[in-house]
Amino acid sequence: MSNPEENSAVAQPESIPAPTGIVVGIDGSEQSNCALIWAAREAKLRNSHLHLVTAYTVPIFAASGLDGGYATVDDDVIRQGAEAVLREAAAKVADLDVELDARVENGDAAGVLLELSETAELLVFGSRGRGGFIGRLLGSVSSALPAHAKCPTVTIPLSCAPRLGEGDPGKKPAREVEKVVTVGVDGSDQARYAVLVAAEQAERSGLSLRIICAVKPYTGSLSWMPAPVDRDALFAEIQLQLDAGEKWIRSHFPKLAVEVKLIEGTAVDVLVKASETSELLVLGTRGRGGFAGMMLGSTTDGVRHHVKGPLMVVRDREDARQDDRSAFGPLLQA
Repeated sequence: MSNPEENSAVAQPESIPAPTGIVVGIDGSEQSNCALIWAAREAKLRNSHLHLVTAYTVPIFAASGLDGGYATVDDDVIRQGAEAVLREAAAKVADLDVELDARVENGDAAGVLLELSETAELLVFGSRGRGGFIGRLLGSVSSALPAHAKCPTVTIPLSCAPRLGEGDPGKKPAREVEKVVTVGVDGSDQARYAVLVAAEQAERSGLSLRIICAVKPYTGSLSWMPAPVDRDALFAEIQLQLDAGEKWIRSHFPKLAVEVKLIEGTAVDVLVKASETSELLVLGTRGRGGFAGMMLGSTTDGVRHHVKGPLMVVRDREDARQDDRSAFGPLLQA
């Protein structure tokens, strides 16, 4: 295993080929440590290479002397600090025996990771950074990457620390984690692709798959509705389509344990609650059409802010396995 701790310096970006494995953003914060542990375990599971990345920019500030002008912080000092953070990170996952490299990039963290996502298999990062290496990596990065990355992203909140073995070893999660990958659906093409990705992840990890659709509760009189809502008929129609979707996904993953749940409640609340007890929650970046727009981009963003477990966000892409979906039953058109 290539370990930065054994080298005099972390490898320079130009000496490392574009990453094709799992990229994890590191800034020394507790959040990024959680992301590191999850990414290393996932790399071992997938037999993929692990790339540790941190990024920095050299601060420039106005000088207050009579001569005016600008002053900069020594680039070498900052880079040495970044390299130290990566060496410490590599040491944390040394016992997992995964192939890894580490690189320090000069530039905006979000921009650096977005560029790396063009070739990466998966991009992993903490929900936000506090302190850490000059607070450069996380925070705004975790907001920008899910919507714009070219590969799937996984956000790891700090609340995952107990289940990952970080922090107090005696502290257990508030709720027991089930051996299940959960995916939220809304009937859109993008949600169906997210189901395929979630099924692959569940099969790879030896977990079951849980497909969840949330329906807003309709109570009282809604003046904007053209006619009273027949709740039972609405649920029956959606359930019919979910059943067809379950048959479809089972046809592509015949050995995978699958369950489908139709839950009354707002999508964000339902999915955040599901994340508390799921090994992984999978969502698309945004829904199009679907069940009256029940899971739009704002849903994924809302879940991201409150998620209690690992969250994978996948961008839509063409997948030939979707071509036969209509053969299994009713399919809602966008």
